[in-house]
Amino acid sequence: QVQLVESGGGLVQAGGSLRLSCAASGRTFSAYNMGWFRQAPGKEREFVSAISWSASSTYYADSVKGRFTISRDNAKNTMYLQMNSLKPEDTAVYYCAAGGRMNGQGFGSWGQGTQVTVSS
Repeated sequence: QVQLVESGGGLVQAGGSLRLSCAASGRTFSAYNMGWFRQAPGKEREFVSAISWSASSTYYADSVKGRFTISRDNAKNTMYLQMNSLKPEDTAVYYCAAGGRMNGQGFGSWGQGTQVTVSS
């Protein structure tokens, strides 16, 4: 298993930007598809974005398409989520995950989450 630690969350006004990072331990990071999920209070966890192990393929939920960009740096064992044009409905705890499929299924390693709050 890979250990994951998210950072970069915070409070931002609507229309602002944040960049989340997910740092992974272990030498097998480059072998894993990686994903971002989020969970707002009282709501189910939502699959936000994914990136393949080689970064050749990405996926975005319709709710974030055109505003969020996922990327990874395998040399640094780190994945990123650049979030632009943030909306209050983006408020949630954001989790990174490793080892799943590009459809959001099968992710077995999870970080502890980072809070993103977007004020109106």
